[in-house]
Amino acid sequence: MPTAQLSFKYDKLLGAVKDIIADTPDIAVILGSGLGDFPSELSIEKVINTADLPQYPPSTVAGHGGKIFYGKIDTRNVLVFQGRLHFYEGYSLSECLLPVIITDSLNIRKLIVTNAAGGVNPSFSPGDLMLAVSFNALMIKNELQSIIPVANPKQYEDLQRFGTSEIAEIIRRAAEKTGFKLVEGVYWFNKGPMYETPAEVKMAGVSGADAVGMSSVHETLYAITRGIDTAMISLISNMAAGISKSPLSHQEVMETANLVKVKFNRLIREAILLTG
Repeated sequence: MPTAQLSFKYDKLLGAVKDIIADTPDIAVILGSGLGDFPSELSIEKVINTADLPQYPPSTVAGHGGKIFYGKIDTRNVLVFQGRLHFYEGYSLSECLLPVIITDSLNIRKLIVTNAAGGVNPSFSPGDLMLAVSFNALMIKNELQSIIPVANPKQYEDLQRFGTSEIAEIIRRAAEKTGFKLVEGVYWFNKGPMYETPAEVKMAGVSGADAVGMSSVHETLYAITRGIDTAMISLISNMAAGISKSPLSHQEVMETANLVKVKFNRLIREAILLTG
């Protein structure tokens, strides 16, 4: 479905958001599993319950609150999506892209996408924050063909410089300023809903992956093709199957996120303050 048709498909939803948020925020942030505490950093001006928006499906996953916050950090106007929609919940690609479609419709040109991921790189530890320098999107290429047009030279160039984009460099500077360790690596996408098997994790590692997860890649790819300066940060919430000695669970993801939320919030806040 071409981009113009996407906007038309969700015209009631986008119209409702624009009626509430008339300004153009400076930056948007999509929060992953267990990272929903970040809105506490905002001087909140408006809160939208996505359940109150026409055409916006409900999130069914713990840690995804289903709210959109608009507010300020210092002089920066910020839009924050507390929660996302996933393929494994049974939603279509366009529904999973709604936070980015809204971001684009409001003409926001900077986006930070976050998620919780399983660590594949043995040098990583639960609680690390990983800046993605590339990603594996093979599992979702067929679906993306229906929405993302054939890449033009500019889009291809933007995709190649993903890990060195302006917002990625700002996040590196924010980590240095706050003194937080920031690891870097490749994010490998799995549609879910099941966690990866040890064999799949081994394959991902051999293919160059440093972390595995079930979100963010389609959001990031779509945002890049729409000319949005985008970066992705993964909370390494656990070590992936075959590397971890304990069974994987969503509860473990939430517990790790709770332990590092102060560090995560400070890093994202500092990155937003460093944006021009």
